[in-house]
Amino acid sequence: MASNVTACPSPTRDNCCWPRRTPTRSWTTSHRTKRVQNNIVYNEYINDREHVHMNSTQWETLTEFTKWLGKEGFCKVDETPKGWYIQYIDRDPETIRRQEELERKKKQDLDDQERSAKFIEEQVRRGQGGREPEEAPVFTELKRESEEEKITFNLAKGSCSSADGLSKASVALGPSALKAAGSGKRKDAPSTSEAKEKKKKSALDEIMEMEEQKKRSVRADHWLHPGIVIKVVTKRLGEKYHKKKGVIKEVQDKYTAVVKMIDTGDKLKLDQSHLETVIPAPGKRVLVLNGVYRDTEALLDSIDERKFSATLTLDSGRMKGRRVDGIAYEDFSKIAGSIMTSVT
Repeated sequence: MASNVTACPSPTRDNCCWPRRTPTRSWTTSHRTKRVQNNIVYNEYINDREHVHMNSTQWETLTEFTKWLGKEGFCKVDETPKGWYIQYIDRDPETIRRQEELERKKKQDLDDQERSAKFIEEQVRRGQGGREPEEAPVFTELKRESEEEKITFNLAKGSCSSADGLSKASVALGPSALKAAGSGKRKDAPSTSEAKEKKKKSALDEIMEMEEQKKRSVRADHWLHPGIVIKVVTKRLGEKYHKKKGVIKEVQDKYTAVVKMIDTGDKLKLDQSHLETVIPAPGKRVLVLNGVYRDTEALLDSIDERKFSATLTLDSGRMKGRRVDGIAYEDFSKIAGSIMTSVT
């Protein structure tokens, strides 16, 4: 992206205007905030016929001027064996706001991941019935302290006595009674095992679901989704479509949408960068397009204009009814709803 910057070392420090954005007497550079050699920047600057030469300023050398730029905070400067390098510091309020917004989104994603991890731990604990995880047995090698020592094995006598008792009982009761007792035991056993299996399966299902949501928590670089209302922000199509709303009818290759305009009914094929989400009035239905709750329908509760975010109540999935704060404007959009019927 090109940036117009005027570098004009003035004879007095107070009047120095480097680097300053101006519409005229400027040279175009693609460096912007990249780290480049000071000689490259200066050579591009002196291509201007009306430039101020270094000899007519208070700085005798380009190195002194470079050091002054770093001291005054215009640029980041550093010296290397190949020479001095400078990096322009962009203090534009819009750039600073965008950087703060990105940092806030990263923090929000980390918080969502931590909450998901805690929820998974709770589900695992519930699946274990509140028991502490058992320590794994430690197996050691069987060794004799001396060659003369004998190894003996003690067999449990209880098993033998129980076997004898069972044989005696079988003689006393007869075959019919044993069959009835055996069938009763077989009927009772599956019921308890099935209940335990069901309980384990339900906890496992919840863990798997949270794992899927954790995977979705990584922000994607695409957000288009059929059935949502969007606004055209590009001016390349003229005033007829600029700032006008439409409904996404089809998504192609994740980044391209076929949009049907609400006013005219025209169908346009637009890139994701030419569209933006639409924030409805509180109480309306929206679709979450990015983050942990991606592809989840919700109700818009309130809007925080200072933080450019909203509070939503999830209205689908296993987390239905959960209230979520801090969802950024670009992460959800109005669901077409009744508009879909009118533009179809």
